[in-house]
Amino acid sequence: MTDSSPRRADGYAPIRDYAAIGDGRTVALIARDGSIDWLCLPNLDSPSVFGALLDARRGGRFVLAPAGPSRVERRYVPGTNVLETTFRTSDGAARVTDALTLPGAGLPPLRELVRRVEGISGDVRMAWRFEPRFGYGRVAPRIARRQRALIATSGGEALAVSSWDAGDPRIEGAAAGAEFTVSEGGSAMIVLATATQEPVVLPGRAAVERRLADTIEFWQGWTGKRRYEGAWSEAVLRSALVLKLLAYAPSGAIAAAATTSLPEHPGGQRNWDYRFSWVRDAAFTLAALLSLDSDEEATTFLWWLLQASQRTHPRLDVLYRLDGGTGTRERELELEGYGGARPVRIGNGAASQLQLGIYGELLEAALLHVSAHGRLDRDSGRRIAEIATLVCSLWRQPDLGIWEVRSDPRHFTHSKMLCWVALDRALRLAQNAIPGTRAPLWRHTADQIRDFVEHRCWSEEKRSYVRAQGSNEVDASLLLSGVVGFTDPGGRRALGTIAAIRRELAHGPLLHRYRGDDGLPGDEGAFLACSFWLVDALARAGRVDEAAELMDELVSLGNDVGLYSEEIDPSSGAFLGNMPQGLTHLALVNAAVSISRAAA
Repeated sequence: MTDSSPRRADGYAPIRDYAAIGDGRTVALIARDGSIDWLCLPNLDSPSVFGALLDARRGGRFVLAPAGPSRVERRYVPGTNVLETTFRTSDGAARVTDALTLPGAGLPPLRELVRRVEGISGDVRMAWRFEPRFGYGRVAPRIARRQRALIATSGGEALAVSSWDAGDPRIEGAAAGAEFTVSEGGSAMIVLATATQEPVVLPGRAAVERRLADTIEFWQGWTGKRRYEGAWSEAVLRSALVLKLLAYAPSGAIAAAATTSLPEHPGGQRNWDYRFSWVRDAAFTLAALLSLDSDEEATTFLWWLLQASQRTHPRLDVLYRLDGGTGTRERELELEGYGGARPVRIGNGAASQLQLGIYGELLEAALLHVSAHGRLDRDSGRRIAEIATLVCSLWRQPDLGIWEVRSDPRHFTHSKMLCWVALDRALRLAQNAIPGTRAPLWRHTADQIRDFVEHRCWSEEKRSYVRAQGSNEVDASLLLSGVVGFTDPGGRRALGTIAAIRRELAHGPLLHRYRGDDGLPGDEGAFLACSFWLVDALARAGRVDEAAELMDELVSLGNDVGLYSEEIDPSSGAFLGNMPQGLTHLALVNAAVSISRAAA
């Protein structure tokens, strides 16, 4: 919780200032000054209706805050993804509760954003402004008054704003809003209901209050079933809630992040759309969810991935749409970009890259599932065996690696290690879960891969694995060599690699991914997931005290409500990249669990 006045630069709030709320189908980002600057409808990967995050002038927003200066404190209602923001002015204090309410039984088309205001002390003059822009800011809608609501329409899309005790709204072209005073003990409510190709439903206040209470009860019930009793429990449970927030309920997919094109360097070009589900994250996801007793989410995600990958079987795409589709064509939007960072991209061209490591991630995820539940269906087992056999013919190819570089393909060490993981896990699964007729080929190829890595991807000079064959650089992904069991996590090679990575890539507690060329201009921040991977590697190496000390430092770097973006500027502490970032929160959970297990 932070108590300070929010600030913007040229209309843009710091990425660190955002909190996220969601309903299992989409996510809204709310700045500390009460502005909803990002919301895509009807789904997380749909076009935005509030997109000020990427264009402060044309993107659209939904603001609710005191009419004058204020200090801000924020928190999530304990155990939930419902946000509370307390504004303190010279005249009093008011609390705003923000939620995307959950639909209850089934998945009806209604999306409902609730903003409830409560007077805590004195009298606080509040103001709200509804400024939607459909289609990533391209369309300023018509707003009309209908009964007691404001209706904004564009084509088959409609947004309806109903309000109670929140002033008499005025329509000003493609925006509307009002001012009102909330006194101690009083309350007001503003509700945004949405519809796409469906009649918009105007809710009643009592029904909204009930759905808000039910939403809080659902989140707290879900969190209460998570089992983690080690240190950093608050950060771990918040990370679990972030992962649930990024889970797309209709399919079970888990998005990498809630946003697109937040820059990895201020004003730079490293701006990507992360509103898809990456195969790369599969094993991290299964490990984190299973360790938290989130078996339902883990199983649903794996089955979604197995179904989505049928479209490309036996080859895997790097990423899939949340509905399981493969169409992720990358294109650019005519938006200003966060803080002027352009281009603004939607879609992701990395989908068609060759990334060999994803095969190991999928096979590891399958093994984790079988270890927890003891079975795969016959068809899934057959397809996983066919994927393993494909690895035997693919592994010698150069690829673009875990970091999706846009330079020439190389023989990346991490990719080769994960090809070995794929075959090692296939051999284990062949004992009871998948057909083992090709096991001799898998075993022979795994031995070839190990020989390649140990002789061509190791530097005696550095006493470390290197980024790629023939390279003299290191790469933070090599921290996973011991985590995935390619090498002894406490052995000479794992420890030497840890030391080299810290020596060459560290900035305080933070790590950069690599230092070499990747085919893109500009720099990037420290990659937060890699820093948690270092914690994980240290814990598995038996250096538990050192791991715990580093974990303390990293947990303190979250924002005021415990969220993390993809990267961080190690000099200023500013967040960079998409937000909230699933891989960072996955790495946090897995690092905490590894420390607990190593200390037991």
